[in-house]
Amino acid sequence: MADTAQIHSSPRLPARPQGLARAVGEWLLFFLICLGLGYPALNRYDPAKAIGTSDAAIYRDMVARGAPPEVAQISGALNRLGQAENYYRVLVPSVARPFYLLMNGHTGSWDAALFALLIANAVFTSMTACLMVAVACRLGFRQVTALLAAALYLLNFAVANLNLAGLIDSGEACLMMAIVWSLLAGRWYLLPIWGVLGALAKETFAPLAIIFVIGWWLGDEPESRRLKSRLGWICGLAASSVLTVTVAMSVVARAWVWPWEFAAAMHERVGFFTGLKGCLLDHTFWYVFVWLLPLGIVRLRRLPRTWIFATALTSLAALALGAYNNAGGNTTRALFNVAGPVLSLSAAMFLAGAESTIELSAKTAASKAQLS
Repeated sequence: MADTAQIHSSPRLPARPQGLARAVGEWLLFFLICLGLGYPALNRYDPAKAIGTSDAAIYRDMVARGAPPEVAQISGALNRLGQAENYYRVLVPSVARPFYLLMNGHTGSWDAALFALLIANAVFTSMTACLMVAVACRLGFRQVTALLAAALYLLNFAVANLNLAGLIDSGEACLMMAIVWSLLAGRWYLLPIWGVLGALAKETFAPLAIIFVIGWWLGDEPESRRLKSRLGWICGLAASSVLTVTVAMSVVARAWVWPWEFAAAMHERVGFFTGLKGCLLDHTFWYVFVWLLPLGIVRLRRLPRTWIFATALTSLAALALGAYNNAGGNTTRALFNVAGPVLSLSAAMFLAGAESTIELSAKTAASKAQLS
């Protein structure tokens, strides 16, 4: 019975090493798949002009310019921040910038900045897929089930049409998955590092990551909670992510922008339930979750309880933030970054009829106990 309980908490599960060569090969495979999925943004359509991905124009400008626009003449820090919208989301454009400098003038009909963004997004998305495989193997699933989960993740509407379409959500998704891997591996000391990188990817990472880790801690078995050490790392994540967002925004605005000021400026006064309705009824939400949610729920309870509870709590928080901001379909990006990996793994378990080695060992132990 001890093994049955293991998979529903956050134990130090035995890792199943893949080997460096295999891990690099998987990453390269996922990277090439991502390049193929994101190709339409280079020759089929311009994501900077498309509905739902118009922010790509800002990120393309960040890659090409390498600096925010001149906003010093505009009065008010928040006004300047609004004029230089999203220029504080620097992680993905910063990774793309060297590729742009290398390839500019040598990409033919392709927009060099968009191509550089595709490479950067493919780097982060393929890393997310690799982390999913590593997590699945750590939980005791066969390699084929882990690869199926990664494939389902990559084939989701959100990956090809959002994460690889000139936007920057791939960075947030990758760092959220890095948190999952770190918590399952018991490496809580990595949280402050992920806090800095995730906050540089997107400001929404800070509240979502903090809520996720707190949910993970609360979902753990009471006797497994290491109150002082883990709360310390949670506080480290909160401090590093919030401070990073504050500094990034303040640098762009050339004056201090405090988190509560930014949160107040983002509020849309349409009514909470009106905003929530807009999030749930937007077509983007259904494109992403119409098959992932029903397939993923079936075997969800077989995954660690900590991961499930943290995902549920953070998904509710993402919906609340989306309703507060009347974000509509943009809320789906955050929801997928939080819930996409766990639902994809659960769906893979259902489609493959897979059981982890932990579950199999628990059944074997139960059978032996009955026979004895």
